[in-house]
Amino acid sequence: MSTTVEAAVKAGTTTEAEATAVRTLAPPAVRTLAPAPVRAPAAAWALRVLRGLRAVALRSAAILALLALWEAAPRLGLVDATFLPPVSEVAKAWWELLGNGQLAEHSKASLARSFGGFGIAVAVAVPLGLLIGWYRPVAALLGPLLEVFRNTAALALLPVFVLLLGIGETSKVSIVVYACVWPILLNTISAVGNADPTLVKLARSMDLSTPKLFQKVILPASVPVIFTGIRLAGAVSILVLVAAEMIGAKAGLGYLINASQFNFAIPQMYAGIVTISAIGLAFNQILVTIERRLSTWRVPS
Repeated sequence: MSTTVEAAVKAGTTTEAEATAVRTLAPPAVRTLAPAPVRAPAAAWALRVLRGLRAVALRSAAILALLALWEAAPRLGLVDATFLPPVSEVAKAWWELLGNGQLAEHSKASLARSFGGFGIAVAVAVPLGLLIGWYRPVAALLGPLLEVFRNTAALALLPVFVLLLGIGETSKVSIVVYACVWPILLNTISAVGNADPTLVKLARSMDLSTPKLFQKVILPASVPVIFTGIRLAGAVSILVLVAAEMIGAKAGLGYLINASQFNFAIPQMYAGIVTISAIGLAFNQILVTIERRLSTWRVPS
């Protein structure tokens, strides 16, 4: 306040008498305004760290509660420890599998099959979905065929794949491709069909060619819905593969779970299941990160 009064006096807009009256009548809190406190960089950094730890704790609370229940239930006799061992024994078995190399070997085999089939499905389903969603004659032609096959479960066709392609890697990758194609394909068709018609008309009024229209309008608007299908396909690729490996395989997480069950190595069986869950969670987070990178134009809600 005093600084403002002195500046007014110097500028000539306030006389010295008026300035003296303001200094005398103004309350002490108004006479001198203290500068706003400046937070130290170290304090700001510590505050950000605390907020981050709080967010992590909030997100992991349910998982920690589940692990605590899993550990306590067998030890308190609520469930049979033979069939559901404590989580500490599962962790010990997981560490032993990691140490002797079995976990890495089986995980590598499963990831190669799962990611290979998933990649092929994305490369096939996204262009095909864009084609079907944009050109109505193609949709009318292929629509009935798609309805027949999309309602046929992938695991129901597993014996057919084994008979036609054998019990080797080809049949396992093929069943993953078949299972992953449908979520991606159907979501892509829906995304193109639900594109904002106003934006499409505006792009056409600017004489954009069809490739440019897809690049500038259709694809950016379709990314969220397409990635919903891709994320669903990512989960399906692991689940279907594990089921296929339980039927005919000599390596893979599905084989590890099945063999551990037959040998009554229950902690190892649960270790394989936990590994599959961790892989699925990590894969989903990778896809979410890619989706955010491709959707930077969207206004955050």
